[in-house]
Amino acid sequence: MQNKSQQAAGTVVILGTGGTIAGSGDDVGYTAGQMSVQALVGAVPALAGRQLEAEQVAQVDSKDMSHAIWQRLAQRLAHHLAREEVAGVVVTHGTDTLEETAWFLQRVLAPAKPVVLTAAMRPATSLQADGPQNLLDAVTLAAWPGAQGVVAVLQGRVHGPAEVRKRQPFALDAFESGEDGPLAVVQEGQVRALRSWPSGEALGLERIAADAGTWPRVDIVVSHAGADGVVVEALVAAGARGLVVEGTGNGTVHASLLAALARARAAGLPVLRASRCSGGAIVGSPEGALPTAGVLTPAKARVELLLQLLLPPSS
Repeated sequence: MQNKSQQAAGTVVILGTGGTIAGSGDDVGYTAGQMSVQALVGAVPALAGRQLEAEQVAQVDSKDMSHAIWQRLAQRLAHHLAREEVAGVVVTHGTDTLEETAWFLQRVLAPAKPVVLTAAMRPATSLQADGPQNLLDAVTLAAWPGAQGVVAVLQGRVHGPAEVRKRQPFALDAFESGEDGPLAVVQEGQVRALRSWPSGEALGLERIAADAGTWPRVDIVVSHAGADGVVVEALVAAGARGLVVEGTGNGTVHASLLAALARARAAGLPVLRASRCSGGAIVGSPEGALPTAGVLTPAKARVELLLQLLLPPSS
């Protein structure tokens, strides 16, 4: 039974966006985003009697996540977080782009109240469905007075927005926080904090106020054996406003690709380098190296560069 001292007085709002957690079918050939968020809540008996509200923001497979959904989700989160009676908000999401959404929301909102993303590796109809427990843990965390910021909870582990990454394509225990480890664990309705919660200054909704269809194009290019500058040149010609390079090892980039990226920078395009390694952060910045994204994965580095390009022009 949950320790009542760990519960905050207030409502937990659950925003649905689709994903495998709302999927139907077998464990591999399922269709994501088939069940409503209200149905997901109703399928977890332990949530009965809790102060909950549910709202459907989107219904997509998260591989198809869009800037427009991000914008709408951030707006709805800001609305609910501003309500005095709301203790926290849960977002049900697909696993494929969860880490990008987490970083986007943390940078835009940096909320004092918890925003808890959760997901599932098996559809709701699976014999191994992991969604119900993950949803229960997410509601528990969203109601816990010690939580803040945008986090993700899966398999009982709470991950921060900068560190969380999907490391495995099929296993139930698919997410990790790299060398830093999880922020907390949720076990049998109890939250045990392990390190500091995410914080920082919010960029604000005004940063993303423009029509999402007009947001600047930011693309990711990959360094690998035999790489050249053809993709960079094509993306620049297609209207890219910024580029992230997924480097090898410690963010290293093939010489031919590096030359093309240097030309793009000379033409005014910002470029960030990240690493394709599954853990750790880029260390150091040798002379002549491209600016580093540090601990951010290439996908999160793309989000960061996008948000920087959305900075309003100086008056």
